[in-house]
Amino acid sequence: MAHTKSALKRYKQDEKKRSRNRARKRAVSTYERNFDSLLKDGKMAEAQEALKNAISAYDKAAKKGVISKEKADRKKSRLTLRLNKIQN
Repeated sequence: MAHTKSALKRYKQDEKKRSRNRARKRAVSTYERNFDSLLKDGKMAEAQEALKNAISAYDKAAKKGVISKEKADRKKSRLTLRLNKIQN
């Protein structure tokens, strides 16, 4: 445990940030799972909406620094490619 006041404050701040970051990561993976399930079921219109939600979630996570911008771009690209591959 922290010994000084400033270390205690930093500990509390880190805990808050950690919980927020974990929530954002879980949200991103949930949107991606929803997209996958819709794609698997062949529901293309709903899959496109789910893709928009997933892309938005990745952008927000990258903006907040939860994941890197490069990872977000890579994931968005791969999700879009999978949708396009099945549509064509």
